[in-house]
Amino acid sequence: MLRRIIALAALLTCHALSGAELVLDFRQGKAGEIPRGFTPLLAGSGSPGEWKIVEDEVPSLLAPLSPNAPRGGKQGVLAQLSKDTTDERFPMLVYSEETFGDFTLTTRFKLVSGTAEQMAGIAFRVQDEKNYYYIRASGLGNSFYFFKIVNGVRSEPIGNKMEIRRGVWHDLTIECKGTTIRALLNNKPAIPQLDDKSFTSGKIGFWTKSDSVSYFGDTVINYRPRETLAQVLVKDAFKKYSRLEQLKIYAPVNGPEDMRIVASLDSKEVGQPAPAEAAEVLTKRGFFYGKASGDVVLTLPLHDNNGEKIAAVRLVMKSFLGQTENNALARALPVVKSMEMRIQTLKDLLQ
Repeated sequence: MLRRIIALAALLTCHALSGAELVLDFRQGKAGEIPRGFTPLLAGSGSPGEWKIVEDEVPSLLAPLSPNAPRGGKQGVLAQLSKDTTDERFPMLVYSEETFGDFTLTTRFKLVSGTAEQMAGIAFRVQDEKNYYYIRASGLGNSFYFFKIVNGVRSEPIGNKMEIRRGVWHDLTIECKGTTIRALLNNKPAIPQLDDKSFTSGKIGFWTKSDSVSYFGDTVINYRPRETLAQVLVKDAFKKYSRLEQLKIYAPVNGPEDMRIVASLDSKEVGQPAPAEAAEVLTKRGFFYGKASGDVVLTLPLHDNNGEKIAAVRLVMKSFLGQTENNALARALPVVKSMEMRIQTLKDLLQ
């Protein structure tokens, strides 16, 4: 259903950006179910959205080779099917397994029905149901607009009046690069180029309003993978302190019992289980000290801005003649303290 590919991300401006590609292929999903990796959200009021994979006729993205060639066929698409007519009701289905900074998204949507509204769009840089951007097309209003939601307050629309036909598939492209936002509808610029600093990263999801029954398919997100603060701290410390041979950060990812490597100079180690001493420095006093092959190894707690233990740091430093536990600790503490100055909470460390 979902495919990740390391690729060259094609941007609107036709230049290349080394990054990753996420393909949301609803054709591989099970009809009648929410696709794996997504979380429903509801902004405003009313009942939750009813998101399911359904089958629909979808024209091929490629031009037919002859007039008699097949022009598409039935395939799995994502649908919002609830018909609750509550006015300020905005069902979203957010992809929860990745946070996106810079990205280019391409998707297709179809307005199927709706008496109060006929809308479809993409929510992006989503923080929660009260803080996000979205771009949407309206079939009843014949408009294509960008909106910003901050603390539940909606901005004035930015965009244009244009015909949005119901019952046909439309192509939508959204590009976010830094604070710049651009959008194409059916391969033509549809809103002015925007610059907004409210949100620099966040989740991406599908968006509808009120009783809009809308379909989505053929969605691809090209993006630059974001580095977590933990990864940035490890890289910066290694550059700053020449005494370091290795450096890792361990943290509870899915609860206190699930300690894992969240940052390492070897990116292949990220996500692997942490050793037992990582959890012990969080639950007990003290630290771990040892020697191995001419190196000293220390595992120390990492504190948040309230002084609470939230993670553990493993430092490997070159040993020297007369090296003791006390002077090894004196060498390691400045590294840890410099990290702690940049950490507010465990959530910040992992994002």
